[in-house]
Parts: sequence; C-alpha cells; structure tokens
Amino acid sequence: MAETTPPVIIVGAGLAGLACARHLVRAGRPVQVLEASDGIGGRVRTDQVDGFLLDRGFQVLLTAYPEARAQLDYRALRLQPFYSGAIVRHGGRFHRVADPFRRPADALGTLLNPIGTLADKARMLRLRRRACAGTVEQLFERPETTTMQALTALGFSNAMVERFLQPFLGGIFLGRDLSTTSRMLEFVIRMMAEGDNALPARGMGAIAEQLAADLPPGTVRSRTRVAEVANGRVTLDDGTRLDAGAVVIATEGDAAAALTGMRPTAGFRSVTNLYFAAPRPPVRGPYLLLDGEARGPVNNLCVPTEVAAGYGPAGHALVSATVLGMPAESDAELTRAVRAQLGDWFGPEVDAWSLLATYRIRWAQPDQTPPTVAPGARSARLEPGLFLAGDHRETASIQGALASGRRAALAVLAEPVSTHAAPSQ
Repeated sequence: MAETTPPVIIVGAGLAGLACARHLVRAGRPVQVLEASDGIGGRVRTDQVDGFLLDRGFQVLLTAYPEARAQLDYRALRLQPFYSGAIVRHGGRFHRVADPFRRPADALGTLLNPIGTLADKARMLRLRRRACAGTVEQLFERPETTTMQALTALGFSNAMVERFLQPFLGGIFLGRDLSTTSRMLEFVIRMMAEGDNALPARGMGAIAEQLAADLPPGTVRSRTRVAEVANGRVTLDDGTRLDAGAVVIATEGDAAAALTGMRPTAGFRSVTNLYFAAPRPPVRGPYLLLDGEARGPVNNLCVPTEVAAGYGPAGHALVSATVLGMPAESDAELTRAVRAQLGDWFGPEVDAWSLLATYRIRWAQPDQTPPTVAPGARSARLEPGLFLAGDHRETASIQGALASGRRAALAVLAEPVSTHAAPSQ
C-alpha cells in the first residue's frame, strides 16, 4: 500500500485563506481551497457593473502595511494614491485638511480653516510623533483605552473631534463612537504617516487575484460550502467527505465559530456602500470627503475614478458613498436620503446620477473594542490538524488578514505531516 499526503484544506478564499495557500504551495504542500461564494477575495472583492469597477464597500490599501509590502507586488497592482488628507464638509462649505508633512504647500490653509483650533493641529502632530515612535510590535504592547478616550486625553477640542476625527476615524473603524482600541488608532496614524492610501488600478479585488495567481490551476473550488470539520476530514453541504492533511478555517469570525464550536473572538461592525454613475465628478481630484456636520446618512464619500481612472468608462465618474452600519430603511428609502444629503453638498447635478449598486455588508470588520489581544498572540493552531486564520485573529485590516494567513501556514508546516494509505496501483 502506498501512502499519499492529503492536501491541506483551507476553508475560505479571502485574503487570509489565499495568503495561507500561497505560503503552503511555495513550501511544497498540496492545497485545496474551498470557497462558499462564487469567487475569491472575501470582503476584498471588486464587481464589474456597466463598465464600472465596484469594490464591495469603500476600501483602500495602506501601502505601509508591513505584510502587504512583504507579500504583494505593488508595481503590478499599479497603485494610485489618494490625497494625503481630506476635505471636510462643515458650515455649508468644504474645507481642506492636509497632512503638513506630505502636503506642505497646503499646510497654511489647514492651520487657518475652522476644522479645529491651532492647538488641535499641534495635538495632531503629537499624536503622529507618538504613533511613529518605537516599533509596530511595541505599539501593540502599550496600555490601551478606546480611541475616543485617547483623543480626549490628548486634549482635542469637541470641534476637532466632531468635525474631523469622528467622520475620518469613524470611516476607518466603522463607527463614529470611536470605541475601537487606541492601539489601532496609533497603528493607523503610523501607517498613514509612512505610506499612501491607495487603490489598485483595477480595483481592490486585484489583491486577491494576485495572491491566487501563484496557486496551481484547480486549487480553489468556488460554490463549495463546508458543513462540518472533524477528525481530519471536511464534510461539504452535499454530504461529500474530503480527507485533509490539515484544515485551516479562514472565514469570518462567526462562520469560524460555527464550524469549530468555539466562542467568537470578537463581534463585528457593518457598513453600507452606495455607488452612483455620474456624467461628471462632483469634485476634481483624489480626495476623501467627510461629513463634518453629522447630518448623515453619508459619513464619507469619494470619486474612485478621480483616483484610478480605470474604475469607470471614459467620460463617466464613479461616486462612492459610505453609510456606517446597517440602516433600517429600505434601499429605496436610503437612496433618497443619500441623494438629499449629497444634493445639499453638490446641488441639482445629483439628480442626474444613476444608482449602480447598494452593498449592505453585515460582517465588514471585526469589532476591536478593548480589551484586545496583540497581533500574533493568538495561536493559529486550535488543536492537532486544525488551524485558524482571518483578520479577526489579528487586526481588522488587510495587514491582519495577510499576517494571519502567513502565521497559519507556518503553524501547519511546523506540525508532522498526516498521511493516508492509498490502494496499490
């Protein structure tokens, strides 16, 4: 009887699962990736609709992420950066807030605008210096509070918090309450200081496509839902049983908990994203626009075609509007409310915009309210032959997804290989 090495089965073809698969394939291990949906990428997917590229939820790649730098080919992604700063809607007008280190020519205007006091701008510099001090690992070992508590302790005025920090950070952490750990506040500030916020020329989904391109043909099976994982075997919804040398569950946290019986490590944050096709861009330039008036429902807006022209056909603009959470209104009611707010911003031209899609993303991001666990502190190995990956195991970010995939692969490789007897030929 000959012995064969069954593949490592990875459940989930999001960034964590694909990163894990690529590391294992490069180490010479056979791999099978099972994905319940119709394609790869998980939450980092891009759909093509009427010639436009629609990311599933507004997302950006922070190019300073250490794991992204190590695992991705930035040149091949043809990254297109956003402006280093934002434009804030306040008092019926738009005000530019620039990073003075990255945009020194715009520093004076930032100092003089009504988005916070001069002292607030000095506090931003102190926050930046603190975030950039020491190593990233040391940053995640610091005492933690919520982001709001950290900003209060730094002395930021209510005006600065309400007009800029809540919409800006709320768009990143998916909640204007800013209950996310202060460690993530400092990590994000550091990443923005050290790199760009960028979009791949062909959409965020290009990140997953790049990871998957290194896998042998047939490695990923889509529309394949896993019902049970037990005793070195994976059972599919249709009853098919697959032997596995090891199993890596690289799904969202709630799905991982359902398959393992473990308690979820975190809750989640939701977000809703609306895309419009417009005859012309409502604002020129690669800007992020923030609602500093808290009139909602839109928290932040951008025009992806002003960042990366390939997001839409020539002569058309793509507008992305982000609503935090999962609004109770129907899609039609929500669209009317969004149009009303943006009509106040941009005037009657909004009436000519055509709705392309509305994405309601329930599990958009793992919750990161303190207390949190430092990245890498949770073992990827749940039990012999069973491993976990996903940003819910690390930080709620592309950084966390890629790091968790790599760590899961290393844990698999550190365990003795399981073999099964195969009939002689």
